[in-house]
Amino acid sequence: MPGLVNAAAVELGASLMCADQGDLRRVVVDLDRAGIDFFHFDVMDGSFVRNFALGADQMRALRPATRRPFDAHLMVVHPERHIAAFAAAGADSITIHAEAAADLAVAVEAIRKTGRKAGAAINPATPVSVLAPAIRALDLVCVMTVEPGFAGQSFIESVLPKLDELAALIRSTGSRARIQVDGAVGLSRIPALLDRGASLLVGGTSAIFHAGATPADEVVRVRGALAAMAAVHP
Repeated sequence: MPGLVNAAAVELGASLMCADQGDLRRVVVDLDRAGIDFFHFDVMDGSFVRNFALGADQMRALRPATRRPFDAHLMVVHPERHIAAFAAAGADSITIHAEAAADLAVAVEAIRKTGRKAGAAINPATPVSVLAPAIRALDLVCVMTVEPGFAGQSFIESVLPKLDELAALIRSTGSRARIQVDGAVGLSRIPALLDRGASLLVGGTSAIFHAGATPADEVVRVRGALAAMAAVHP
């Protein structure tokens, strides 16, 4: 049966924390040419998660390399303090964690005031209900399907029912938020994610950055699979 989201409407993003950190500009240019839809910046401060990754300076340096959207995923404590910096660095969307925001609705409004799209992320154990105060103001909700912080983890199956719950919350409130999934999003997972309303997929080591093929070739492969899915269920 067709899912909630047609595969033709899916946008595929590249998680740059999984890319060759010594050659990020080339990676960005190659993925742009391959047809990636957006670039996902996992920003980590070593406190909210036990890792450090990316930052506003790296985003600013990469901004001239592509016109594709930059999606800043702030896995940091006190995310409110960093919204302006990433807006100035070239982010097109800024996502903060519901678990880290002092007041999610206020922080989301601060993002919207910069003119950027506003997102909220939730960890695998966080209930969807925490999003209710801000859901109508959100442009996207990022559902983590692994524990945040490190690439190469296994997909957490128990998160799937939360996607159904989130899709229901979006419908019932009239929100325009799109559902983004981040974590172990391989090709075999995509049909189930579309069935549950996801239309923004973050590709990391399971879909784009792994041994045996170039990231650009993998983007073409995933794009081909999505086109095939769309043909079966238009």
